[in-house]
Amino acid sequence: MPIVVDIDVMLARRKMSVGTLAERVGITPANLAVLKNGRAKAVRFTTLEALCEALDCQPGDLLRWEPDGTPAP
Repeated sequence: MPIVVDIDVMLARRKMSVGTLAERVGITPANLAVLKNGRAKAVRFTTLEALCEALDCQPGDLLRWEPDGTPAP
């Protein structure tokens, strides 16, 4: 998928668990895992805003575009 989700990178930088982030954002850990693992088909702006607030980051820190066929780092 050309859109790569880097939530796990920000979680590591902030030394935060998935459970803690899910609680702060107001979504289930299962739904956060779907988003984190790149299986989500969409993300609401309100969820993206809550993620950015909880992780003190910008949307571009969480989402990036990779051309098809380019391996993720």
